[in-house]
Amino acid sequence: MPSLEQTCGCGGSRELSAPRLRGDTPDKAGLDPEELRHLVQEVHDLTLGERPWAAGTVVVAGRGPVIAVEEAAGWAVRYAKYDPETDRGIQLPKRSRVPMTVGTPFDIASLTKLFTSVAAVQQIERGTLGIDARVGAYLPEFRAAARHDITIRELLTHTSGLRPELPLYDCADDTARMALLREEAPIGVPGTYTYSDLNMLLLQYVLERLTGRPLDVLIHEGITRPLGMTSTDFGPSPGAAATEDQRKPWAKVNRGMLRGVVHDENAWALGGVAGHAGLFSTGRDLAIFCRTLLAGGSYGPARILGPDFVELLLTPPGLGFAIDQPWFMGELAGRGAAGHTGFTGTSVVLDPGTDTFLVLLANTVHPVRRRADNTPRATAATRLAHAVLGAPPPDPQRP
Repeated sequence: MPSLEQTCGCGGSRELSAPRLRGDTPDKAGLDPEELRHLVQEVHDLTLGERPWAAGTVVVAGRGPVIAVEEAAGWAVRYAKYDPETDRGIQLPKRSRVPMTVGTPFDIASLTKLFTSVAAVQQIERGTLGIDARVGAYLPEFRAAARHDITIRELLTHTSGLRPELPLYDCADDTARMALLREEAPIGVPGTYTYSDLNMLLLQYVLERLTGRPLDVLIHEGITRPLGMTSTDFGPSPGAAATEDQRKPWAKVNRGMLRGVVHDENAWALGGVAGHAGLFSTGRDLAIFCRTLLAGGSYGPARILGPDFVELLLTPPGLGFAIDQPWFMGELAGRGAAGHTGFTGTSVVLDPGTDTFLVLLANTVHPVRRRADNTPRATAATRLAHAVLGAPPPDPQRP
């Protein structure tokens, strides 16, 4: 039986400690070994050939507190540069490549939004932030947002009407960037879904104004440190998987081959810490994040959110999280599965209905960005869904 321990993070009361993740067999997780064997093979196959889906991949999957799959394939660094004439990556000699490992950090891109959202819901739980409060109440100098009565809920649900992004990377300095953001008015109908990085940027500035602390500190102190996510932080991350040979005209700025520095051009222009992108993490750390939410906000002795506020976060349409999206969740979608994808090739799915989680990390933009093919993400999630159907649920009394 779990022992009583003092909680960390948001909680201050003594309560039952939530089991930590452990590696074990599919049987111990209540998952079908054959389906997971296919999952692992298919993830390896994604890295093969002259034009693979990704140079390298990491997959972590499990059920309850058990990690049943933790596997790496391919290369963290495979290419020296991209050749636009042949539309191919120039491969490094094998001796100079860097193999992918399960501990390789990835630029998780828009998965950063999930951490910003949790940080916001933590403030909602504390009563310091109103979910239906106006952004202008916290940031009166953001005149366009104030004039259009954009709310915190609209930022979290991507229903503010703000456009997907602004070219902050083209601004001369931070003063010009902030001026552009402060005058940006909605172009869509408020209440209508339009996915936008600007929502999480505004939310970042609300949180920073409210708490007096920068976003990286809020996420570290409120989420990653109490959960023991020691490999999750904003960059630089020198050992990370490489991303793109970032050059115009296919990219928005000229930065060359990127490794360990944020891929997103706006996050880079903002110094690497942004509400929509900038975090680096590993498969194991993201599995801890998923497990914490599946366990109602607790992990080990730490509690970062109460169960009611995890429910608020994951109730459709989701606060920051996408809910039941088959295009990347496959057959896990349909029962309240939640998750997100990142432009660099990252994704997470957690399914409260079956107590399962899937972390699929890939550097699909190495050596160059391309039109997203989400079929491998959906296929992996469907394999996990079938693994649940093909096995009995885990026995909570079984060690």
